Amino acid sequence: MAAEFHPPSLADFFPPAVLFEGTPFELDRLMLIRILMTVVLLAFFAIAMRSPKLVPRGAQNVAEMGLGFVKNQITDEVLGKEQGKRFLPVIATIFFAVLFLNASGIIPFLNISSNARIGMPIVLAALAYITFNYVGIKKYGFFKYVKSSIVVPGVPVALHVLLIPIEFVSTFILRPFTLTVRLMANMLAGHIMLVLFFSATQFFFFEAAAGMKIFGVFSLAAGFGFTLFEMLVIFLQAYVFALLTAVYIDLALHADSH
Repeated sequence: MAAEFHPPSLADFFPPAVLFEGTPFELDRLMLIRILMTVVLLAFFAIAMRSPKLVPRGAQNVAEMGLGFVKNQITDEVLGKEQGKRFLPVIATIFFAVLFLNASGIIPFLNISSNARIGMPIVLAALAYITFNYVGIKKYGFFKYVKSSIVVPGVPVALHVLLIPIEFVSTFILRPFTLTVRLMANMLAGHIMLVLFFSATQFFFFEAAAGMKIFGVFSLAAGFGFTLFEMLVIFLQAYVFALLTAVYIDLALHADSH
């Protein structure tokens, strides 16, 4: 029985090329899903905002609710209304990009998030990293910004030998690294769990001996429950990524208040 069951593996995240194999523009299944979800995201906002009404309805209402959530619960909450308005476009872009790319993980026939492979999380983390460092450098200048970010005032001079490397690694290395790994690892783990439950369900119902079929009911129930949990994770990962980006921007804006 065990020899016929094929559990999920990391090979799921490196499928064979579908288009342009052997060229710099090679596309596999994950890249096609990434492109598809990007098109869906752009199409959604294009349709929702093509002729906005004073009293929103339908897609416009959903789009405005989403934007209102990002504005009220993330940018205004962390950055204040003035700076929140300034950085709303980039933070909203990050939020909705993560949300839509994650959503493919529970859509039938797609069944995987392209954020489960490290490429897109790196791009999103790089966008956040460039934004908050640009903000700090523009406000303070390069050297003052770096100094303000890594030198903790009011501590004995001898402690700077320890604290400066820690603050440098924390601010300029760990921030983009943790943004990347948190998103990728959560979506990778979620995909593996869903595939495990549903592939086990398929095995028990259609391939296992008659006495084993009852276990398919339990694996199906577990898969359904984990799908609901994954829906929460999809939203939370978008929220946390956008929230941390706003926090890092705020820290850069107030680097001299270390």
